[in-house]
Amino acid sequence: MTKSIRRPQVCVLGSAEPGSAAYELAGDAGAMLAKLGITVVSGCGSPATRVAAERAIAAGGLVVSIVPPDQMPPADWPATVVIPCGMGDARNLMMALAGDACIVIGGRAGTISEVCLAWLHKRPLLPLTGCGGWSNDLPSNPPDERQNSPILPWSSVAQLEAQLRELGLVQARV
Repeated sequence: MTKSIRRPQVCVLGSAEPGSAAYELAGDAGAMLAKLGITVVSGCGSPATRVAAERAIAAGGLVVSIVPPDQMPPADWPATVVIPCGMGDARNLMMALAGDACIVIGGRAGTISEVCLAWLHKRPLLPLTGCGGWSNDLPSNPPDERQNSPILPWSSVAQLEAQLRELGLVQARV
C-alpha cells in the first residue's frame, strides 16, 4: 500500500459572530484540525471561518484560503497559501470541491450555496448543531432526497474528531 503524500483537507464553511458558542467552537475546530495534521481550507471571510484559520495557524497547521477577488489579500491574512480566484461567488464551487469533507458552522446564503454544491459533488458534511444557525437544521433537512453524502453532526470538538475518524481523515501518526 502506498503512503499518501497529500494531507487530508477539510473546508470550514459558514458564519458566526465573535462571542457566540459557534464562534468559539469554530476556533477550537481549527486548532484541532491542525493538531490532527488536516489542512484547513477556508475563505477566511466570516468571523467564524477566520478564527478557525487563525487558530489552525497558531497550532502549527496549514491553511489554504480561496478568496473571491483577483487580488491578494493583506499580508496579515490568516492563511499559509492564498488562492485569489477572481470568480466572485462562483468560487463557492472551488470551496465545495477543495475538501475531503466540509465543516458547516451557522451559515447564511453563501454557506447554503457551498453546502448544496458539496452535496452535489458527494462531499461529506459535518454541521455544527446545538448553536443555532442554518447548520443546526442540516441533519434533518438535507439539500434534497438523494442522500449523496453522509451528514455527520457535531456539537463538541470531541464529536467532530470522532466524525473525522469515522470518515478516515485522521491519519495514524508515525
